[in-house]
Amino acid sequence: MNIVKPETIGFSSDRLARIKPAMQRYVDDQKLAGVVSLVARRGQVAHFECCGLADIAAGRPMQADTIFRIYSMTKPITSTAVLMLYEEGRFRLTDPIADYIPAFKKVKVLENPPASGVRLVEPARPITIRHLLTHTAGLSYGFDDDVYIDDLYRKHVWRPFDKNPNLNLEIFVNNIAKQPLAFQPGTFFRYSVAIDVLGYLVQVVSGQPFDQFLQRRIFDPLSMTDTAFYVPPEKIERLAVVYGPAKPSGLKLAESPEIMHYDRPPKAPSGGGGLVSTAGDYLRFAQMLLNKGEFDGLRLLGRKTVELMTTNHLPAGVHPFDDLAAGFGLGGSVLLDVAKSQMLGSVGNFGWGGAANTNFWIDPQEALIGILMLQFMPSD
Repeated sequence: MNIVKPETIGFSSDRLARIKPAMQRYVDDQKLAGVVSLVARRGQVAHFECCGLADIAAGRPMQADTIFRIYSMTKPITSTAVLMLYEEGRFRLTDPIADYIPAFKKVKVLENPPASGVRLVEPARPITIRHLLTHTAGLSYGFDDDVYIDDLYRKHVWRPFDKNPNLNLEIFVNNIAKQPLAFQPGTFFRYSVAIDVLGYLVQVVSGQPFDQFLQRRIFDPLSMTDTAFYVPPEKIERLAVVYGPAKPSGLKLAESPEIMHYDRPPKAPSGGGGLVSTAGDYLRFAQMLLNKGEFDGLRLLGRKTVELMTTNHLPAGVHPFDDLAAGFGLGGSVLLDVAKSQMLGSVGNFGWGGAANTNFWIDPQEALIGILMLQFMPSD
């Protein structure tokens, strides 16, 4: 990776030098094991630093090629795959998903909360591909305790995987389609397995296994050599360990079983959160988006498609996680109001993060990319 003198691309070396000590404080205070931070502008890297350890027990340091579980930073990649097929005329964003995945033809909507009696009604409109890209389809994740919809997801979507990890992507998505919707499609934002459903859509429409489509159409063209749904044996020593908070302080190994399933190709690759990657690999993907779909002479998406992707698609008054500063595009958040965000940035910033607190954003106004890679749960 070519790192240039910051001043040549409009940065102050003194100010960029503040980043590493700030990251190091998290390590010194035992809040994080290690961090990789990267800043690029106008296609060149001005800051790329590693702090702390990728594996505390082994004393293995964070390095430039450390591999991270990027979880939901998978979503913009899957969304890009969807938009590539959209550009080929394989579907419209307004098409009902049931046209391609028939299991969704019988979906119902939960009208009343359980306290008032469970009542299912017909959807006022079909779930469209656009609804899935924007998390407005009415699907859920199963994360929220004491929520009826999420209890159904835990029992009927995730528990079958606990019993049989070899379930394939088709069975996984069909199980999702059997659950009621949390609301009428297109009316609210609810973070969900929607992008996993779209991974299966890519498989159905392209006629290729989903993971192979990503490899051939995105990872190979962008030379993302360390991005995949698993880590092969020869690279496993480069995979960072996931930590969580210990009591009363410090760090401990995260106990979530999902962190252990990266040593073999999955039967149901998760388009919503299954990839591993490196800072360098993800930079190439982010730069492609910032370049309006082109990287090193290769065009993955058209300029107008990327503009559509990075535009807010949520209905008036609807915001992701009730963040009044943000909207949501096709696979990532969009900054709408800098003042309401109370953070430095530009209107139009686009990006997303992962469950282990990885994060990326692009700022088209400043031709700027920021990437943070670390492995700490829970998110935020």
